[in-house]
Amino acid sequence: MNRQKSTFRISFYVRRTRPNKHREVPVCVRITVNGQRADTTIRKSILPNQWDAIRGQASPRTTLGKAINLYIDTVRARIIRIHRELEFEQRPYTVHDVLERFLGRRTSNRRTLLKLFREHNEKCRQLVGIDMAEATAGRYDTCLKHTLAFIRHTYRRDDIELERVDRRFIEDFGFFLKTSCGCSHNTTMKYLGNFKKIIRLALSRKWMEEDPFAGMRFKMQPVRREMPEKAEIDRILHKEITIPRLALTRDIFIFCCFTGLAFSDIKELAPEHLATDMQGHRWIRKPRRKTGNMCNIPLLKIPEEILKRYRTDPECLAHNVLLPVTSNQKMNVYLKELADICGIRKNLSTHCARHFFATYTLAHGVSIESVAKMLGHSNTNMTRHYAKVLDQTILREMSKLPEKF
Repeated sequence: MNRQKSTFRISFYVRRTRPNKHREVPVCVRITVNGQRADTTIRKSILPNQWDAIRGQASPRTTLGKAINLYIDTVRARIIRIHRELEFEQRPYTVHDVLERFLGRRTSNRRTLLKLFREHNEKCRQLVGIDMAEATAGRYDTCLKHTLAFIRHTYRRDDIELERVDRRFIEDFGFFLKTSCGCSHNTTMKYLGNFKKIIRLALSRKWMEEDPFAGMRFKMQPVRREMPEKAEIDRILHKEITIPRLALTRDIFIFCCFTGLAFSDIKELAPEHLATDMQGHRWIRKPRRKTGNMCNIPLLKIPEEILKRYRTDPECLAHNVLLPVTSNQKMNVYLKELADICGIRKNLSTHCARHFFATYTLAHGVSIESVAKMLGHSNTNMTRHYAKVLDQTILREMSKLPEKF
């Protein structure tokens, strides 16, 4: 496929705000490639009244004007030649590549931040399905997009040299994520964590001398997740719903509540993930998409009835899955509608169903080791993040105290 030809333009002007002691102003050149522009002086000065702004050249009535115009023609021819060379090389380039080659700087071996970032993300894409989740690769792509926007906003460039990434760069980038991108504190910390991996990669290759993250600590703020009560789950479960998409949303949400599976695992749940043991008990045995850890979950009556409901669903049969799951974004939007018609004033999500499962299994005496096994956690410390002490648990345990206490 032929690469689309870039737009290219050269213009000359004088910078009237910077006169020298002889009241002469510098002559500048502006290079524009694909709408992005870069400026620099051509090391010539002229009196403002001797410059023809309409034609973009010096007035030819003086000897100095004629000499400057000849030099302008030389500069224009040189920049056009550089642009043609870059086009002939048939590789991506920016206006800054044209400018830096014009200024005599080498650009082919220039070690830049976004060049390394893109190389890293391309490798991540190749690892999806092997030892990296699609969502993880997507997060790096989003971080790259935010980084490019920050560099364009702050430096008016499409890339920046790695040696220019310092502590101030990191602090300004974090501020940009919170203000211009509207990221929360925790989301900003996650993106900075992704960005830190790129810097560590540059440091390991000896492309940077100092670590701009040295001494910096990222602290996540505690998040209070809204979790439905048992009575609210019962209300959703027994609510008569005539809208098909909301009925499907209800079934998938309830299935998550009674299995503890994450949305990504529900979406790819297939017949081979169901098993029957020697005693005839039905199980869900599936490796987690996120970590690869095996989940071993007894299939309770309610989720088994939901699976029977979609046994002959055309979409399930076509894709060899057990539930016709839509996207996570649509699910969370539909869950808000479901909460409204059920009179629930909580922000329901597919992830809070997983919290519900962990909390209520622990509250009813299931050991934290067993809950960790069902959730696919590698250790119980991860499971404790999902656990929430319920009022009924406190009352039950306090009732064991002597009355005279």
